[in-house]
Amino acid sequence: MTNSSTDEPAVVASALRVRRGRTEVLHALDVTVERGTITGLLGPSGCGKTTLIRTIVGSQMISGGTVDVLGLPAGSHELRRRVAYTSQSLSIYPDISVRANVTHMAKLLGCGPAHAQHVIELVELSGYADQRVDHLSGGQASRASLACALVGEPELLVLDEPTVGLDPLTRESLWTTFHTLAQAGTTLLISSHVMDEATRCDSVLLMREGQLLAHAPIRELQERTRTPNPEEAFMALISAQEEAA
Repeated sequence: MTNSSTDEPAVVASALRVRRGRTEVLHALDVTVERGTITGLLGPSGCGKTTLIRTIVGSQMISGGTVDVLGLPAGSHELRRRVAYTSQSLSIYPDISVRANVTHMAKLLGCGPAHAQHVIELVELSGYADQRVDHLSGGQASRASLACALVGEPELLVLDEPTVGLDPLTRESLWTTFHTLAQAGTTLLISSHVMDEATRCDSVLLMREGQLLAHAPIRELQERTRTPNPEEAFMALISAQEEAA
């Protein structure tokens, strides 16, 4: 039994600060991610996206503020089965098959082989289930990593640039899977530095240099900045921030 409620947001960060040595990399961020949504975390490389993600999943120490995930402090033991995370680098065993990886994760979480097979089918890897991960294409390997993250049906799925380096067809297929998961009630936080992926999200968190520029649906931000696409909206928000400073 946990002390969280499905009425609460999936993530609430308040005045969040993170330091590395003498350098502050996240500057008093206030972030709320609603349940059952796809939130895009967008911004250029080095803006703090991965640091924020690591903070949310409980693997990054904070120097100020608070982060609650599913109603509990980030990193709480109770969240281990409820939050799943995939990093930018492949985080599964490359020298064994997709099925072996997923089955291993299922055993760790107390799930049976039927659940492992269901997850493999969900990410459309049934035809590759018995192939070694290091024999797969980049897109297929990303799907295998996603399959392991989906074991146990986590309530919050945090994905750090899951589509980087993938071809357009594979990216499209992955986003279809993401929307299927969200429609079933999973909350997804997906980072990217590709601005056109903002249009695939319910809302976007736009970051620059450790600061939050905006959090809203991209269409709303384009209307606010009177720009025709996400990239120009981002640039307009940067200009507004610089003028205010």
